[in-house]
Amino acid sequence: MKKLIKTASFILLYALTYCLLASTADAQPSQPAGPLQDHEKMRQLAEQFLRAQAATLPGDVSVTIGAIDPHLQLAACDIPEAFLPLGSRAWGKTSVGVRCKLPMPWTVYIPATVHVMSDYIVTNTPLSQGKIISQNDIKKQRGDLAALPAGTLTDSAQAIGHTAAISLSSGMPLRQSALRNQQAVQQGQIVRLVSIGPGFSISAEAKAMTAGNEGQMVQAKTPSGQIVNGIAKLGGVVEVAY
Repeated sequence: MKKLIKTASFILLYALTYCLLASTADAQPSQPAGPLQDHEKMRQLAEQFLRAQAATLPGDVSVTIGAIDPHLQLAACDIPEAFLPLGSRAWGKTSVGVRCKLPMPWTVYIPATVHVMSDYIVTNTPLSQGKIISQNDIKKQRGDLAALPAGTLTDSAQAIGHTAAISLSSGMPLRQSALRNQQAVQQGQIVRLVSIGPGFSISAEAKAMTAGNEGQMVQAKTPSGQIVNGIAKLGGVVEVAY
């Protein structure tokens, strides 16, 4: 009787072990049939994509592409496509998506770092709010634009003649948001209306009805009494769309 019980227990244990192994085997991810996607080609595609995205940035661009999990096996893709995931940017620490549509859809995200070494503008002296910036107030410094605040200026001409919108201490990167545009047109000033189009250029005098900084919309009155709208430019110019 005891021998019979031991035999039955052994059979039951064997059956349970077989079921467990079978279940585990079913849970393993299926491997793609046919050729596999080359990881190095995906990394090269990601690098080419980031370099193209950073082509308009000033300075020397260097791109470092992170590793892809060597255990990741994907079906070879006919035309893999690189893209920037939502919320990512093309410089600094970022990630690049590589996706496939045919013959089997998949998407992979690859970590990357983009450095942009360039000259940028910093304050040479402390600047008080309302100060009109001169050449002596700023200087150039070299560094990684990707590590600096957004909107950091890279050209002295972007700052000289503009007004500091806030007080700044010496050595701070100068951002576009820290500047106010110069007043280009004063109310009552005689301005020059300019309109340029394909094959023609028109210029006439008018009286400014409103004041405006460079780039702002202002109104001007022509000698005939017509009111026109235009963009204020430095030097008392109002640019009118034709």
